[in-house]
Amino acid sequence: MLIDSALGHHDPAPAGFRHDAFVYTDEEDFVRQAGAYARDGLAAGETVVVVLPEERNSLLRKALDGIADQVIFLDMAQLGRNPARIIPLWRTMLEQAPDIPLRGLGEPAYVGRSPAELEEAALHELLLDVAFNEVPGRFHLRCPYSAKLPLDPDHLHLAATGHARRAAETAFRSPLPAVPAEAERHEFGRGDLNAVRRRVNAAARSLGLPEERIEDLELALHEICTNTVRFGGGGGTLSWWTADGRLICDVADRGRIDNLLVGRVLPPVEGLGGRGVWLANQLCDLVQVRSGSAGTQVRLHTRTR
Repeated sequence: MLIDSALGHHDPAPAGFRHDAFVYTDEEDFVRQAGAYARDGLAAGETVVVVLPEERNSLLRKALDGIADQVIFLDMAQLGRNPARIIPLWRTMLEQAPDIPLRGLGEPAYVGRSPAELEEAALHELLLDVAFNEVPGRFHLRCPYSAKLPLDPDHLHLAATGHARRAAETAFRSPLPAVPAEAERHEFGRGDLNAVRRRVNAAARSLGLPEERIEDLELALHEICTNTVRFGGGGGTLSWWTADGRLICDVADRGRIDNLLVGRVLPPVEGLGGRGVWLANQLCDLVQVRSGSAGTQVRLHTRTR
């Protein structure tokens, strides 16, 4: 097994947090590896939390017959649909029982994810060490990967050997794929936010989005465009298009975000900035943030079906 051997070295991992992975070839292989991991945690008196797509939750529940009720099962396809919500989920689990070691099993990258979602799941894996490198107590997180996915062993190795921060920085500073040529574009400043909202609302309604989802997108986009006006040089460019059953809105400006965990950790009330990206992550199906020397991009994805 490629990942069993590549990720077996944990010495450089930050104290208190251990992050590794395994690749499974089929359901039987998944149950064998995941079941042993969960049983070891229960035997050690740890809090065991499993966050998988419901199909694999069901497989593991059945395999843990008799002790499954001692495990917390959560649906990754719902709670982690936007990968930026996964770090806050693990932080909540840690806060609920800070004195008990936490053993997590989480599958952020699974078959059925869109290419953009898989890209964000990969960034999420790299950001885990940034988020938890000073975690109090003990937190062991193991991430299963299907062999059917286009795996990058070097990426998985980085995520588990304490070298993820540099790779996360590189990924966060690299621009997203270019806005397609057919996208609608609108330059905006402080006085144009209402016009921006009307134009995107019209596009969303033309695609048949329900009113509730339109309201979510409107609020998320307002927050991001307001951030651009405040912190991105006074204005920016909004582009929108449809692809893969999604309405995608891209906001680009000349600002720079230093915090790699922007939108993944709720900033304090008195903090300056960051709350808009956090809110967008709660409202949209996917949010992609990249920021470097050329400026900042925030890309909001809303499913149209």
